[in-house]
Amino acid sequence: MSASALPSSGPAAQGVDAAGVHAFLDALEAAPEIEPHSLMIMRHGRMVASGWWAPYTAERPHLLYSLSKSFTGTAAALAEAEGLLDFDAPVISYFPEFEADITDPRSRAMLVRHVASMASGHRRETVDEAFARDPAEPVRGFLLLPPDQDPGTVFAYNQPTTYTLAAIVQRVTGQSLSAYLRPRLLDPLGIGEVAWRCDRTGRELGFSGLHATTDAVARLGQLYLRDGLWEGERLLPRGWAARASRPRIPTAGAMGDVDRQDWDQGYGYQFWTSRHGYRGDGAYGQFCLVLPEQDVVIASTAATERMQQYLNLVWEHLLPAFGPGPLTGREAADAELAERLGRLALPPAPGRSAPPDRDRDWATATFAPLAGSGPVRSAGLTRDGDGWTLTLTGQGDRPDRPDRLGLRLAPEGWTVAEEPVPTAVSGGWTDAGTLAVEVVFLETPHRLALTCSLADGTLTAHWLTEPLHGDRLTGLRAPRGSV
Repeated sequence: MSASALPSSGPAAQGVDAAGVHAFLDALEAAPEIEPHSLMIMRHGRMVASGWWAPYTAERPHLLYSLSKSFTGTAAALAEAEGLLDFDAPVISYFPEFEADITDPRSRAMLVRHVASMASGHRRETVDEAFARDPAEPVRGFLLLPPDQDPGTVFAYNQPTTYTLAAIVQRVTGQSLSAYLRPRLLDPLGIGEVAWRCDRTGRELGFSGLHATTDAVARLGQLYLRDGLWEGERLLPRGWAARASRPRIPTAGAMGDVDRQDWDQGYGYQFWTSRHGYRGDGAYGQFCLVLPEQDVVIASTAATERMQQYLNLVWEHLLPAFGPGPLTGREAADAELAERLGRLALPPAPGRSAPPDRDRDWATATFAPLAGSGPVRSAGLTRDGDGWTLTLTGQGDRPDRPDRLGLRLAPEGWTVAEEPVPTAVSGGWTDAGTLAVEVVFLETPHRLALTCSLADGTLTAHWLTEPLHGDRLTGLRAPRGSV
């Protein structure tokens, strides 16, 4: 279904100082290790600022990574309200076929609320262990790993806890997460198509893998800000937002980084407590920030490993911009901000057209990585009447499942293609013997930088942010069959 637009307003009318938004944009674009993709700011239920850095666009879904968890927690709340799930029931009670195998008393004592709050009793991330222990049934693999402490006493950011919660929801409802959420949450909120990555069991992952628009993230945040009410209709149980966002387990120091203040405030049910408000977040800067004191929701996507720095910039520049009441005489400032938001763009990689004197040499060139490893196995360049195509063969290439991308090169700007995966390409020749290209995978936070050398037929390729779901280039898109 196509969603009706969120209500909008000029920033000043909702007490938002456009200068603070400008300062935030300036700081983002000046931060060398933050690549912003989108930003939506809602105040008092109105969209006051929104923009996408081209070639990213509003209508395109974006991989949310662990921000997916907040949608999974929401599904669990709905299943509880329908009497299908009990947060105080043992996890093992939903998998009676494992009863004989799961003998560790701590595993047997693990409750649904423990996995919902990352408090299974494990002191480490166990995702690789769980999936390796039983690839056919990762829940069993997880429950076969004895917790280090009693469940409910220690926090660890541990993907199988959310995977198990998602498996319970899918088992008790008889549906995938996205199918279950469609009539109960997605359609009422006006959220269009979403796609969720599945594992080999056919389950949607729950802990990651959801592709949705920034608009969908903003709508979820606004629903939580309003305690589950949407346009006068109650979609979530009364009080669930407070339950989900209240710290259930201390997290101080658990992320192993002294510069992670916003990860040290505690964890609720698939939401983090922040220094201000609470949030869902995902790897590389996918955020749903809910700020009840300011009556604000901020939804954003990005590509960065500096997630704490991103939040620091929000607190430094945006938080002071939310004033107590409407601002007057700011029409020009609001118009200037809207104009800027409408022309946001990521700078393309530099490069020139192919050198005419080396045209024939480049037209038959092939390239391979020096070390034989990395995200690209080989690259080849061809020319036709319309220009140049760089064909990449990924490490996941197999005779039965090709992993190849044909990328059209343009002398300037971004060249966008939809198949075999949505990409934007920029770059060109930096000298007669060197081709440098950057490939943005538009439904993900990922960008691939490649350099091809004509002299020795070698290429270098590296990710600016490395994909966390497999190594196939052609897998870097929303799964087919969106719901």
